[in-house]
Amino acid sequence: MEAKGYEIGPGADLAGADLAGADLEWADLEGANLEGADLKGANLKAANLGWADLTGADLKGAEADQFTHWPKGFDPEAAGVIKAYPPPRTGWR
Repeated sequence: MEAKGYEIGPGADLAGADLAGADLEWADLEGANLEGADLKGANLKAANLGWADLTGADLKGAEADQFTHWPKGFDPEAAGVIKAYPPPRTGWR
């Protein structure tokens, strides 16, 4: 997978990468180095960021859902990530 000219995949070295606004839905970034990366406004729905290094990454306004996998102990809300969960079902339509 490629986004904004960067090769996206498990263990990728994306330190300092400009991924602002990138569509990373379903991206497998397990163990990736995203230290200092710009992920503002990125689509992280269902992305696998388990074991990724997000030290200093800017995630303000990035969208994630209930399927996004974060590194253990990482607090996406504190990092400014927006919950993009579907609305709850309220009955038959």
